[in-house]
Amino acid sequence: MAYTKVKPLMVASFPSSRLTGAFGAISGASLTGLGDGIDTKSASNDPAINTNPSAVGHTWLNKTSGELFICTTATAGANVWVSVGRGISDVWQFQGTVAGYVIGGFPAHNVIDKFLFSSNTTAADHGDLLEGRYNPAGSQSATHGYSAGGRSGSTNKSEIDKFAFASVATAVDHGDLTLARYGAASSSSSTHGYTAGGDGSSDNVIDRFAFASAGNATDVGDNTVSFRSMSGHTSSTHGYTSGGCCPESNQISKYSFSSNSNAYDHGNLSSVRASTSGQSSTTHGYTTGGGAPDTKIDKWAFSSNTTATVIANLSNGKFGTTGQSSTTHGYVSGGGPAPFTATIDRFSFASESTQAAHGNLSLGRQDAGSCHQ
Repeated sequence: MAYTKVKPLMVASFPSSRLTGAFGAISGASLTGLGDGIDTKSASNDPAINTNPSAVGHTWLNKTSGELFICTTATAGANVWVSVGRGISDVWQFQGTVAGYVIGGFPAHNVIDKFLFSSNTTAADHGDLLEGRYNPAGSQSATHGYSAGGRSGSTNKSEIDKFAFASVATAVDHGDLTLARYGAASSSSSTHGYTAGGDGSSDNVIDRFAFASAGNATDVGDNTVSFRSMSGHTSSTHGYTSGGCCPESNQISKYSFSSNSNAYDHGNLSSVRASTSGQSSTTHGYTTGGGAPDTKIDKWAFSSNTTATVIANLSNGKFGTTGQSSTTHGYVSGGGPAPFTATIDRFSFASESTQAAHGNLSLGRQDAGSCHQ
């Protein structure tokens, strides 16, 4: 029998129109190279806390620095991105995730209190300032808290104290402000602490000092007003002050972290008042209490120049309080009038009308400084 060699049919393409009818079930068990569903993004910058992945475990590659980050907490607008491998550092987060701190206070306390965000408890003594003082301005890096200026008796102070979050110990000297003052407002970038205004010889000055090494602050601009007893607030790019005296004001001012320049008007509180406390979510500033005394919790946007709105009230009217911020809540600690309170109030950023007691300080006081970890 003779066989004929058949030339194979060469098909350049197969029209999709010929794929008709139903296909049987196909198992994907043997498929490879499809990954495990973890989303990996790459860009020329680090992720921010408002870089929102769909789940924990997603990764982000900075193509410029080579750093790789992994998301360990996936909360819209408040994500935690941690540097892995030989990364340089975690992503800067201007809100706290662990604890709030209350620093000094009237009449001249030196104690530093620490209270946990995770549970309703009495604050614990975390160490002492180098000197008792009231109305200092508190700032924070990723590892340390700072207390700048303040007053002891009738003497304005310029010293900047530094204390570690990791251990209970007496603070150490970190440098000096450009001028002695008290009642200034503070904010924190990832690398520097800022101290704005206060009662001193030139009380509209905005000072900046580095976290990385001890040294004196430098004057980087002027606030829009020459006030003390203001609230301080922080976004990812700017610092803010709100309220203040004297006379009492409703002004909100804004200054940039990226350039040395004067502050400019950002809007107004719902009413004029001083001796307030400040809190910050990722998108809004909150100004609480103050006045003579006041219960209002004002909310105002970082993104636009607007008048604040009252979104809730404290459990009772008080002034001279301190403010701390976690990724989910704002905290209002201590305050007057006499006898000074030791209570810590808490309100939710997501459900703003919800206000609750969170615990107590180790002692009642007003006009303390504050920061968070």
